[in-house]
Amino acid sequence: MTDDARYAIGEAAQRAGVSTRTLRYYQELGLLTPSAHSPGGNRRYSETDIARLLRILELRNLLGVDLERIGEILRAEDRLAELRDEVQRGISRKRHQQVVEEALTLNGRMREQVRAKLHELESFLDELDAKAARYREVARDLGVADTAAAS
Repeated sequence: MTDDARYAIGEAAQRAGVSTRTLRYYQELGLLTPSAHSPGGNRRYSETDIARLLRILELRNLLGVDLERIGEILRAEDRLAELRDEVQRGISRKRHQQVVEEALTLNGRMREQVRAKLHELESFLDELDAKAARYREVARDLGVADTAAAS
């Protein structure tokens, strides 16, 4: 067991504000892997594992995307980290060009996913705005004061 993998599943879950079942589920999906297991076979999580868990939660809450899409994003981020490590170790100019091209491609895919989500959110906001306009019109017809200011 690595020294860094010091948190039992309950501790890791508590630090991230999720249930132990959520951690197990993320492991089943391949989103999160404990760094080690105790001699008794219990999962042990490191600070890096908890940071990844928090990233999963951030992506879920920020982008509102499904776990499959989160997996794609995490794999792309992992690959980008591998490419950065490769560059830092020193590589040929040709390989450096290949790495940069791959990084640009991965980054572009992630940006497209975010753009698609933004488009969905903008469409939803337009729907809400249209409903609010209808409600204000009905309220005006009924002589009800508009207590919700439009943003």
